Amino acid sequence: MKPLLKTILYITIFSIAMGYLETAIVVYLRALYYPSGFGFPMKTIDHGNAVTEFWREAATIVMLFTTGYLAGNNKPQRFAFFIYSFAIWDIFYYIFLKLLINWPASLFTWDILFLIPLPWVGPVLAPCLVSLSMILFAFIILYSNEKGLKANMISTERLIIVLGCLIIVTSFVKGYIYNLYGRHDFKIWTPLSQSQLFADFMTYIPVEYSWWLFSIGELCILTAIAMYFGRQTKIG
Repeated sequence: MKPLLKTILYITIFSIAMGYLETAIVVYLRALYYPSGFGFPMKTIDHGNAVTEFWREAATIVMLFTTGYLAGNNKPQRFAFFIYSFAIWDIFYYIFLKLLINWPASLFTWDILFLIPLPWVGPVLAPCLVSLSMILFAFIILYSNEKGLKANMISTERLIIVLGCLIIVTSFVKGYIYNLYGRHDFKIWTPLSQSQLFADFMTYIPVEYSWWLFSIGELCILTAIAMYFGRQTKIG
């Protein structure tokens, strides 16, 4: 049995280092495509680089998942270490961006967050809040598991968390969908597309984020975490 605190320490170090690696890649991409500074509307990325970036993001998730799987001794621990690693990586990605290129200007600065299965866009604060929720949930799971409690989530908790995640993802992708809605040439970019990435995003400048939609999703997640914690407290 691995000492929990030692494992958390190593996972933290790995995730911070991975966050720096992610930052370095983005710094290079922005120097290449945004020499005057990143901002909207997005500039197109040639097909070869776009495919590379798409699969790099997919590989990042695989790496984080594998880290959690190897670090944990059972399903609850593996899930907890995965979401903890994901959250630390994401937060330090923005910390290192700020340190290296003094970006973002504020937590409300808009960013392109993810590309899979289509572009996610939102203020920096939004993914950071999600990451904090993930850290909270991870520690609750790890604490319950360490106490020898039944740390698995029940169906209701899983359903509410999945619903919350879907709502939050919707808040990130709806700007992209609205931007393409009604266009006769509507076609979502994929690695198989022989076209430039963001060619359909060249006129999109985000103005207002659906904080109300994000809040509903975040409330669902926090509710599920509270239900889980309350159930574990009763068991304990």
